[in-house]
Amino acid sequence: MKTVAPAHSKILILDFGAQYTQVIARRVRELQVYSEIVRFDISAAEISKLKANGIILSGGPASVYDRDAPVPKSR
Repeated sequence: MKTVAPAHSKILILDFGAQYTQVIARRVRELQVYSEIVRFDISAAEISKLKANGIILSGGPASVYDRDAPVPKSR
């Protein structure tokens, strides 16, 4: 039996270049939760405006261990 989330639930997926970002979004949506993929460099203020219930960081080995790996903005 699946648990259905409230209709107003929203999850943001910060895309750090993972190849599975779209798959993650689809799985979240299959759970009846709205998901939105945004760039990794979205500001904290923009995230706050979107009023999400949760955030998923989506990245792979290249985006985590690379010397020039992207990092989230602090402001």
